[in-house]
Amino acid sequence: HLQLRCFRMLYLSLFSEYMFFQSFLQSFYSQKFFFFVFSSRDFYAMITESAFDRNEVSFMNIRHKRKEKEESVSTARELFQWVAAIVAAVLIALAIDNFVIVNAQIPSGSMENTIMTGDRVIGNRFAYSFSDPQRFDIIIFRYPDDERQLFIKRIIGLPGETVEIRDGKIYLNGSDEPLEDVQTKETMVGSFGPYTVPENSYFVMGDNRNDSKDSRYWTNTFVTKDEILGKAIFRYWPISEFKILE
Repeated sequence: HLQLRCFRMLYLSLFSEYMFFQSFLQSFYSQKFFFFVFSSRDFYAMITESAFDRNEVSFMNIRHKRKEKEESVSTARELFQWVAAIVAAVLIALAIDNFVIVNAQIPSGSMENTIMTGDRVIGNRFAYSFSDPQRFDIIIFRYPDDERQLFIKRIIGLPGETVEIRDGKIYLNGSDEPLEDVQTKETMVGSFGPYTVPENSYFVMGDNRNDSKDSRYWTNTFVTKDEILGKAIFRYWPISEFKILE
């Protein structure tokens, strides 16, 4: 009986140790698997997150480069629009100045007191496109003795008329009655003529009759219609002296 009891005790002891060892192994492997599973999941998450970060950075770089490119294109387009606007404005101004108006500055006092030295006036190039110049019109024209220069005077004699100045008064076609003249700076003195105005030509004088280099003194006495650039319409400078010219 004693041997049987000892054997049973040994058996129970070995069995208990076996069960403990089995339990330990199960616990170890389950924890190791658990650790592996979760470690693998974290590693995957880390890789995924890293890849996502790289993709996000790459995407942000692409967006930044695209934005820079768009800004560069926008700046170039804006610059081109400004240049185009300036060029268009210059071309329009040149076209208007050469085909629509005459922009002239008065260099002398020959038209005082109607127009003063240094004044700026605008002439209409189309004024005589469908009609002929009239007496007392103020015209801007190429100087007959030197067409590089522009002059501004008032028309006195029309084509086919005879103009004579006696004692400062103007007579047309041998009339005994002097021409009712425009208001001048001062009473004209002297006698000139007679001048017979050719067809398609005009006899002109400045309003400052005693200090005007005009048809009375030129080698080529008359202004042809082809030499007339336009009819003076108004004075625009100085601004405070703006007025319609008559």
